[in-house]
Amino acid sequence: MSQIEPRVQSINRLKEQWALGVATYGAIVTIPSIQVVQVLAHAGLDWIVIDMEHGPVDLAAAHAMVVATAGTATVPMVRLAATFPWLAKPVLDLGALGVVFPMILTRRDAEACVRAVRYPPEGERHWGPFYAPMRWGQSMAEYMAGANQAILSVITIEHPAAVDNIDEICATPGLDVAFIGPGDLAMSMGHPGEFTHPDVGAAMARAEAGILRSPLVAGGLARSADEAKRMVDRGYRALVLGFDWSLLQRGVSSVLDGLR
Repeated sequence: MSQIEPRVQSINRLKEQWALGVATYGAIVTIPSIQVVQVLAHAGLDWIVIDMEHGPVDLAAAHAMVVATAGTATVPMVRLAATFPWLAKPVLDLGALGVVFPMILTRRDAEACVRAVRYPPEGERHWGPFYAPMRWGQSMAEYMAGANQAILSVITIEHPAAVDNIDEICATPGLDVAFIGPGDLAMSMGHPGEFTHPDVGAAMARAEAGILRSPLVAGGLARSADEAKRMVDRGYRALVLGFDWSLLQRGVSSVLDGLR
């Protein structure tokens, strides 16, 4: 009897949207809360990034937060605490559909990120997806057959060395998205918090130009709807609209501004 090939069904709609040139919008979630994720996902965000770099989120919380996107179209990704490829294994096995690697400096760094999220022969991801298939309504065989196509490898450009190497980094096969991180870029350049400093602005422009002339999806932070529209017009397709704490803070502030 011949073996039946597993059905391959895409579980990540973002790649299809980006291939069509559709801009997508998301938020970074730092609060280890199922309820916060449910609210953001049901609000209509295309994706969220669960932040294990700067938020108090452990693996158990990250798992619950990935599961909390169920019943919505929101794609869950996870930002790692550091760019150690082995850190990608557990968050993928819990059901994340993308891994965001911070502080990428070289093409070699980017290549390691791609290998970390792909099963052999395309990469070096180890076997153990005990919970991911359950999250996405698939059998183990179905998940394994489609994982390399579904999982996103996402990097962050946030250091002047990365800006200098932007063309080599963006030419990395298998890479999907490059975000520009203005906060750490400014910090790395000796201008903490000075996002509008001329040197920081020039570095961001160089990084942006390199990403936009590459096959990668350009990602960045938009502090307002108007800024997001301008960035989309320039070619961005993955826009961070805020952090969970900042969106909450802005909402409360807007109400108080109307009362005081």
